[in-house]
Amino acid sequence: MKVNVHAVNFTVDAKLVAFIQARLDKLEKYYDRVVASDVYLKVDNTSEKENKILELKIHVPGDDIMVKKQCRTFEEAIEVAAESAERLLVKRKEKIRAHS
Repeated sequence: MKVNVHAVNFTVDAKLVAFIQARLDKLEKYYDRVVASDVYLKVDNTSEKENKILELKIHVPGDDIMVKKQCRTFEEAIEVAAESAERLLVKRKEKIRAHS
C-alpha cells in the first residue's frame, strides 16, 4: 500500500516513516481494497504532554476513512489510529459483503 507521510512544520525521520509504513501495511489483512493512505503529523504547541496529532486518511473505493488521534508520541498515535482504522475497515467489509 502506498503511504504518504506529511509532517507539518517539522521534518520527520526515516525510522518513523518506516514504522508508519510497516504498521499501515497490516491494514491490508482486514480489507484488501485499500488504495493508499495519507498520514498527517502535527505538533500542537501547548504545554500538554499529549501534543502529537496524527490524522490518518485511508483511500478505499467509493469512500475515504478518516481517523484523528492525539497522543504523547507519534508511535503511540499511529498504533491507536491503526486500531481504529482496522475496526472501520472490518465494518466496511462486512457491510459490503452483506449487500452482495
